Amino acid sequence: MTHHPIRAVRAVDALMDLPAGCAGARDTPDGPGDPVDLLDHGLQAAALLAASHPDDEEARAAGLVHGLGHHLVPGGEAGHGAHAAAAVEGLLGPRVARPVALHIPAERRPAAPDPHLASFPESARTLGRQGGPMTPAEAAAFAAGPDCAAAVALGRADDAGEAAGRRVPAPETWRPVLERVAAARGRAATRPC
Repeated sequence: MTHHPIRAVRAVDALMDLPAGCAGARDTPDGPGDPVDLLDHGLQAAALLAASHPDDEEARAAGLVHGLGHHLVPGGEAGHGAHAAAAVEGLLGPRVARPVALHIPAERRPAAPDPHLASFPESARTLGRQGGPMTPAEAAAFAAGPDCAAAVALGRADDAGEAAGRRVPAPETWRPVLERVAAARGRAATRPC
């Protein structure tokens, strides 16, 4: 296995360049992949989380960046959440990075069907590549872990954020959100004990 070191993103300007680099890129360069490119997918997930979690800018930031691992390490399907989380944690903090890293396990956990969630054929195919459904023991351990609810919300937005033709805000719309999340992370990092 080839090791791909992930370079940490240190500034919002650099972070904004990453989604832009996803225009036209797919999560599976050698296969059919999702019906939208990685840029549109991230924008859709962010918009869905803005609607479902209007007071949670960190959730929106997680939606925007959750798929960047596909761009950072092409072909790294199973690890794309961890790759994206590693890239953004220093800038956006663990409240963004943990759900990004956990969104794949969140999609693997058994759950009652969500009638409001449109499941796409590609989602079923990628579930197999990502380890298949969790065992009951894995699901219990996941549910007891930190950021379970945020990861589940992101997993749902990830699955639903694959609609061709859905109108979403432009990438620059998210810059102020990312700037506020990064600034709050900086303030939190410099607070005395």
